[in-house]
Amino acid sequence: VQLQASGGGLVQAGGSLRLSCAASGFSLDYYAIAWFRQAPGKEREGVSCISSSGGSTYYADSAKGRFTISINNAKNTVYLQMNSLKPEDTANYLCALERTRCTRGVVANNYPWDYWGQGTQVTVSS
Repeated sequence: VQLQASGGGLVQAGGSLRLSCAASGFSLDYYAIAWFRQAPGKEREGVSCISSSGGSTYYADSAKGRFTISINNAKNTVYLQMNSLKPEDTANYLCALERTRCTRGVVANNYPWDYWGQGTQVTVSS
């Protein structure tokens, strides 16, 4: 399984970015893709996840109302639309894939996600 994250960059506070996570090299009847982020000196934080059906999504409190996760099954790609960005959103954003359903529990830091992308850096200036 390969995951390619992209879309990060430098943006001013209040701006928007759309991250993409393109998955390939797998054949699963169902799966979930999640976004995590890690800032220097901080623990990795689960941001959002979506089930492959698109029917289940989860957002961390820090993402609710500002971020929207979506999936294009034809492209095996998950998108994270991030609006109203804040300096505290600055982090390396990583996507992960697992044969599971999207729930709050699987975005917990100790859940064993098997497949990870390389991450994309998001920097929000004040």
